[in-house]
Amino acid sequence: MQTIRKNTKREGIQERILLTLGLLILSRLGTFIPVPGVDHDAFYQSISTNPIVTFLNIFSGGGFASIGIFALGIVPYINASIIIQLATTSIPSLEKLQKEEGEAGRQKISQITRYIALGWAAIQSIGVSFWVRPYVFNWDAQFVIEMTLALTTGSMLIMWFSEQITEKGIGNGPSLLIFINIIAGLPKLIQQKSGSVGTNTQITELFVLASIFLIMIVGIIFIQEGTRRIPIISARQLGKGQSQNKTSYLPLRLNQGGVMPIIFASAILVLPAYLGQIVKNQFLLNILNLLSPTSGDKNLYLIFYFSLILFFSYFYASLIINPNDVSQNLKKMESSIPGVRPGKATTDYLQKTLNRLTFLGALFLAFIAVIPSIIENVTNISTFKGLGATSLLILVGVAIDTSRQIQTYLISRNYENIMK
Repeated sequence: MQTIRKNTKREGIQERILLTLGLLILSRLGTFIPVPGVDHDAFYQSISTNPIVTFLNIFSGGGFASIGIFALGIVPYINASIIIQLATTSIPSLEKLQKEEGEAGRQKISQITRYIALGWAAIQSIGVSFWVRPYVFNWDAQFVIEMTLALTTGSMLIMWFSEQITEKGIGNGPSLLIFINIIAGLPKLIQQKSGSVGTNTQITELFVLASIFLIMIVGIIFIQEGTRRIPIISARQLGKGQSQNKTSYLPLRLNQGGVMPIIFASAILVLPAYLGQIVKNQFLLNILNLLSPTSGDKNLYLIFYFSLILFFSYFYASLIINPNDVSQNLKKMESSIPGVRPGKATTDYLQKTLNRLTFLGALFLAFIAVIPSIIENVTNISTFKGLGATSLLILVGVAIDTSRQIQTYLISRNYENIMK
């Protein structure tokens, strides 16, 4: 019987891993299936230095630059999730669905998220069909409809892949899809850099770059894993005199928002470059160029980027944790923080602690985000293009979360043997 149980557990984890790998491979294959009717060579040459495409390729694994059927990738679903997160804090009906109706409410919110992702994908697909018009052999209404259907369908397939990975595979589906797209671009980046290595100076530059990225990875792990554990004591423990032996903790993460503050900040900074290609007014162009990383003042750009990361770190932390809700939940469970009165005092204590943690986490996050550009300005050593702090944060964060989920799954599957 024990042998049968072990084989069943092994097959369970193997099936999850195989399903995850299979869906990730399918998501990559779709990026190489081009949308017909477009002069892909001319289009790729024209947008090779476009900062908007460079940013979107992080999430599509190069599919946006090649206009494959999975060009939009997981971006519409991520945008829809962000919209829902913002809406649940301001729309009472959605907040009630999330907090009071349990699993049924969460399923309804998931369904709403899918509808928003579908609409967002359709809007983006129409925009892309107009954007590639100069590179289309026969642009007409039929082409717009066909391209919109192809890109929207591809985006919905990617969303379905991500949900299947989350429910039946290993790890978080959207994060793993972004992870595999970044990994897919690494060989090309390494080949470009290693192909130019020849002199001692170039070897030194490569060594400096490797050291910078190693330091960044260590810092990212520190940010991702850093938590402040606040002790929680229940009334039952106090009554039985077990407060010193069995103490629960409320974990507050150093970086509540993960990679989202950098993604938001990067998205905001892409807009000046995009508007600079459309606006013809010279005065507006001068203002937009000030915030451009290529044509503007790099120091001003870095300061603005740093400030945006700080702002979005606080913004995202306020969406994830509400000190007032935590205080009320502790009061309902007849629990409290040692030395802090329940109610408003607990809310103020949690808010103060959360502000300090968010400030420290935001400083670390912003510093890691701008350190490659600072090193490049000081030493004139060019960093790996396309592999910045956003990519490293995603790679390290997803790797840590996935390994943790695998360990949790194995422990839960072997719980009976551990108890014995």
